Amino acid sequence: MKRRTFFGLVGSAVAWPVVAHPQQPAKMKRIAIVSPAGKIAENRADPNGLTFREALSRLGYTEGQNLIIDYYSAEGHKERYVDLAREIVNTRPDVICSIGAPLTREFKVATSTIPIVAFTGDPVRLGIVSSIAHPGGNVTGVSVDAGLEIWGKRLELLVEAVPKISRVAFISSPGAWENPGGKSVQEVARGMGILVKNAPLGAAKDEAEYRRVLSSIQPDQVDGIAVAEESETYAYRFLLVQLVAQLRIPAIYVYRDQTEAGGLMSYSYDFKNAVRTSARQVVDILHGANPSEMPYEQASRFELVINLKTAKALGLEIPAGLVAGAAAVIE
Repeated sequence: MKRRTFFGLVGSAVAWPVVAHPQQPAKMKRIAIVSPAGKIAENRADPNGLTFREALSRLGYTEGQNLIIDYYSAEGHKERYVDLAREIVNTRPDVICSIGAPLTREFKVATSTIPIVAFTGDPVRLGIVSSIAHPGGNVTGVSVDAGLEIWGKRLELLVEAVPKISRVAFISSPGAWENPGGKSVQEVARGMGILVKNAPLGAAKDEAEYRRVLSSIQPDQVDGIAVAEESETYAYRFLLVQLVAQLRIPAIYVYRDQTEAGGLMSYSYDFKNAVRTSARQVVDILHGANPSEMPYEQASRFELVINLKTAKALGLEIPAGLVAGAAAVIE
């Protein structure tokens, strides 16, 4: 599915030369932004989408002036990835911005010539590029993977914040539960004597499915919740916060803005900086850079954020040492 939009942001970083004859309109560049889940209108309105467009504008590309952005979404259905990739490639955008490794791999199959700026985990481990420093091919991007241990680290932080936790529901697809990230969570849980059970998402990762999974969690059987870092979940990150709040169960999330929206805590990379990095890569390509020679950028700064207001509402007292070590505290 697709919708084309023409919204202008204030300002442009490009200084056009003055010429004696009438200027021709600036050539419009076109990029396609492709999400694995979520409704197109909601994805476009996402705060980090605004950050991306603002970064593009500061670098000289403003929607409605010299840039067109086409938005697409598979709406949580992986079986649509192949056809969606072919559809987008056939429109011949100047750059494709792909979110998540599975979707990016389908674009690699669909085109070897259109530049792709991806937002993924470890691109080497996930089979997207052969080298971080020298991607080769037509794909570069930003890796937000600090190693598989980050999955287990989130569980450790949750237990440190709420020592009484003994039974945790892990919200993820069955594939993520069985893959190395999920195995890391299970290994950490065994080491701490914590029982972790998968609360599995079905094949279609849409709003109805997240509501179904959260409604299946019984507060008298679970005293903690952790959420897997999967690209489809991003579109429903605020919904997750709302649904967990109704359960009144301590939870740790992937994204800082989930904690800002009322979640108890999160441990994540600097998402806004990663988004700005993606925008810079897009502009470099529009200026003629070859993605095969552009290093795949890696997120290096991870931050713990704690919402003490939510902790108080849950009747929790977060250990002072953990609070002191947090990058940000919401009171």
